[in-house]
Amino acid sequence: MSDRYTSFARSGPGRAIVKRLGLPDPPRLPRYRSGDAIIPGPVLVGPSDGPRYEELAKLLGSNEQGEKHHALVFDATGISTPAGLRALYDFFHPAARSLTPAGRVIVLGLPLSSAADPGQAAAQQALDGFVRSVGKEFGRGTTAQLVRVHPEADTAALRSTLEFLISTKSAYVSGQTITVDATPAAEGKDLTGKVALVTGAARGIGAAMARVLARDGAHVICLDVPSAGDDLAKVANEVRGEAYQLDLTGADAAQRLVEHVRERHGRLDVLVHNAGITRDKTLANMDQTRWDSVLKVNLIAPAHVTEALLDAGLIPAGGRIVGVASIAGVAGNRGQTNYAASKAGVIGWVRALAPVLAAQGVTVNAVAPGFIETAMTAKMPVLIREVGRRMNSLSQGGLPVDVAETVAWFAAPGSAAVTGNVVRVCGQSLLGA
Repeated sequence: MSDRYTSFARSGPGRAIVKRLGLPDPPRLPRYRSGDAIIPGPVLVGPSDGPRYEELAKLLGSNEQGEKHHALVFDATGISTPAGLRALYDFFHPAARSLTPAGRVIVLGLPLSSAADPGQAAAQQALDGFVRSVGKEFGRGTTAQLVRVHPEADTAALRSTLEFLISTKSAYVSGQTITVDATPAAEGKDLTGKVALVTGAARGIGAAMARVLARDGAHVICLDVPSAGDDLAKVANEVRGEAYQLDLTGADAAQRLVEHVRERHGRLDVLVHNAGITRDKTLANMDQTRWDSVLKVNLIAPAHVTEALLDAGLIPAGGRIVGVASIAGVAGNRGQTNYAASKAGVIGWVRALAPVLAAQGVTVNAVAPGFIETAMTAKMPVLIREVGRRMNSLSQGGLPVDVAETVAWFAAPGSAAVTGNVVRVCGQSLLGA
């Protein structure tokens, strides 16, 4: 769907008007294409006396001499007092203008649970406000993230996360806090030989997920309801996967899926619960069917299907489970009490399930999309659609591929230390936390 305002803002006359009136100025966001460099430009790592400086500089190829940098990476894990926060200023103040357009800012911190005293906790919590502000301030498509690293985590366990956040795969992810634990990275650079299942794969975000997971080497089972059969077959053929028609809210759906996976593949390495519906009405005007159907599809079915697959032993060590939440589940939304409840439920489910499955070597995470350009958002009233596009630090809507790339990062073998996270793909929406 075309964004006429963005096209106008990038035109000659439009640029002048946007600048003069102080209107939103959507930057160009480069997206990853197969063959692109994962780290597309010079990276500046600091401080030089940081606990992980040498390892990070080696991993990311730190370039201290260059005048321009694609990314600024700062290790704040050694900051133990509020006074120590001055190191942020000392590093970023002179380097801020060295960032190229669509640059990246990443700050490494510690989990608050590992703070030794209130002073260290205050200093580490301060990183959150700093990073979110940078994401709103630097502009020109720059994104900013805080990565909280377990004190015992090997720097190699950070590789998958740092590469995702520095690459153009994270174009629409900003202002996020991500936790990396001490689990060693698994072997394998991509998903070659892995079996992935994407629900709701017939169109939109689900179809993009299928494409990106297949690009990364996975054999993708594309699942959707029978009424979407034609579109589902097209996507499955495109990714050289398989189409499986099934309504997951059916009484025997979970068992049928278990039997299908067992007979065809014997295991499921990646499970992505993307299928979702909306049935919007204000609560006073909402009938029971609208409430029940949304909760069944968005929350009850994913939990039930996951339980069945786990009980059948079909998700092995190294498995990845990804739920799809929504910014509505974080901030709420008028006319969407059912939808917001279901998506907030996904967040709670993921956070509770992650530590339970950690002992089995299975990770559980969630993406929470904001305004993504899909057929559904194209049907919104013009004013609401424009507000959704502009109410974020990047002043534009995201693309389905932005959500898909985040799922692929969660699914990667190198992301074994990433679990229990809920990452918003929203361009740092101004709504919600």
